[in-house]
Amino acid sequence: MAKLVLIRHGKSEWNKSNQFTGWVDVDLAPEGVEQAKAAGKALKEHGLEFDYAYTSVLKRAIKTLHYALEECDQLWIPEFKTWRLNERHYGALQGKNKQKAAEKYGDEQVHIWRRSYDVLPPLLSADDEGSAAKDRRYANLDPRAIPGGENLKVTLERVIPLWQDEIAPKLLDNKNVIIAAHGNSLRALSKYIENISDEDIMNLEMATGQPVVYDFDEKLNVLSKEKY
Repeated sequence: MAKLVLIRHGKSEWNKSNQFTGWVDVDLAPEGVEQAKAAGKALKEHGLEFDYAYTSVLKRAIKTLHYALEECDQLWIPEFKTWRLNERHYGALQGKNKQKAAEKYGDEQVHIWRRSYDVLPPLLSADDEGSAAKDRRYANLDPRAIPGGENLKVTLERVIPLWQDEIAPKLLDNKNVIIAAHGNSLRALSKYIENISDEDIMNLEMATGQPVVYDFDEKLNVLSKEKY
């Protein structure tokens, strides 16, 4: 029986300041470091051993993975970084204070942008300051793959190929996988794994630094889901 563990990165500096983060490469706050370490300790206490690790190309997720693996003495396992696990891109909202955005656009509109499944935020163009098109870590991507903004539906569409091509085959081979990523990329993956409806996914929360553990049968049906 294969296991998949999902960990949302610990609290970041912009989580603390209540800013839209998205693809901006913000570091962990001190509390986030402690959350990541606590996640690793919980995994060790439960005796979980992993064969492969995946994370995004953003340091708050990468560091969360490393802190967690260090605490459970598994820093040595093969690790893969991919943009497909990046946080949802918040477009022109990135860097803006959420409360100030609510005052400008209204609470309801900002809530829709944050939580809806298929409504896009205001978009950035490739020429805008802060566009990921200018970031070296995405230089090998087809420029059309670099978003100017995403909703959860688009995030899911870029996560699914990673699941189908990389993660599912490993689970089918009875390997255990740990993923440290972001609230929305993990919500998207959970939606796919659990077949959550477009309406119900709006209510799914991924707590920072809390491991979510799935057990799968030989056909990748979910047998159980636990939070440590």
